[in-house]
Amino acid sequence: MPDGKPAGVRCAQLGDDLQCKIFGSPLRPACCSGLQPQAEMCGASREEALFWLDDLEAATQPPAGPRGAHCATH
Repeated sequence: MPDGKPAGVRCAQLGDDLQCKIFGSPLRPACCSGLQPQAEMCGASREEALFWLDDLEAATQPPAGPRGAHCATH
């Protein structure tokens, strides 16, 4: 994903088996290879890890548009 992965979009390199297709490859982006797992992000289960990732995506998602853009104007 040359322009980065938008929040809420599945990574193009995530296989059907939920494994990174380019893990260990020099093609793997620095943001992925530099990520150092910590106990808090892994949790005690896959479900907890996915919850942490969902929170991270929500926290880093850019705003949808200008503030108030969804409001009707008169």
